[in-house]
Amino acid sequence: MPIIKSAKKAARQATKRTAKNQEIKKNIKAALKAFKNNPTAENMKKIQSEYDKAVKKGLLKKNTASRRKSRLAKLSKELSKAEKKAKKTVEKTAKKATKAVKSAK
Repeated sequence: MPIIKSAKKAARQATKRTAKNQEIKKNIKAALKAFKNNPTAENMKKIQSEYDKAVKKGLLKKNTASRRKSRLAKLSKELSKAEKKAKKTVEKTAKKATKAVKSAK
């Protein structure tokens, strides 16, 4: 336990800052989890906003946040491509099935 007045104040400040930083990290993790569970544009916007807030508050460096946002954008793009490809495959399969049914009649 600090004895000197300035050390006591520094300890109080450190406690407050730690709590604030943990809250920001918690928000980032929650937004990231939401994005990974449901990668929509809205969730992407939220996670990017959380990273920007962390940079603004000094919790993350600018390039770190930029790198993470870039990786998420890349992941989002890959998932949307895979989703479109799966949708096309389903449509092709449905067309083939309807053709087969018509030719069987």
